[in-house]
Order: sequence, then C-alpha cells, then structure tokens
Amino acid sequence: MNVELHIEELVLHGFDPRDRHGIADAVQQELARLVAERGLSAIRAPGDVARLDGGTIELDAARGSVAGAPIARAVHSTLTSGEPVI
Repeated sequence: MNVELHIEELVLHGFDPRDRHGIADAVQQELARLVAERGLSAIRAPGDVARLDGGTIELDAARGSVAGAPIARAVHSTLTSGEPVI
C-alpha cells in the first residue's frame, strides 16, 4: 500500500519561528521511520483527513529539531490509535 501524508499546517506554540524548518525535517524523518517500521495498519480508511488532532505533548524545553521525534510519534499514534479524527 502506498501512503501519501501531507501536513499542510503544524501548529506549535512556544517555539522560535526560525526552528520551523528543523522541526519539519525532523517530523518528516521520524514519521517515515515509524511508518516503515510499524506501518499504519490501524488507520481507519484511506482518503483525505481534513484535520487531525495530535493532542498535547510536553517537551520539557526541547527546541528545534529535537522536538521533531516526539511530535511525529504523537501524529503516528493518533493515526493508528483508532481514535476519532477531527
């Protein structure tokens, strides 16, 4: 199965806007790793998802690309948890 994931907007509070590219790159790399390693077997149905709420995560002063991995894990978890997608 081919999967195309496009994140149009990722809303993060408390980060320096200059870190956005590092965060985006880290999220992309970690999501690709998670999907390759664990798949998306529990995802509800193929198709467009208008909005996905990844929840709230605490990052304990993580900045820049360091924040990418936990953000990606939250997104992957939400995609595969079977929880309602907003």
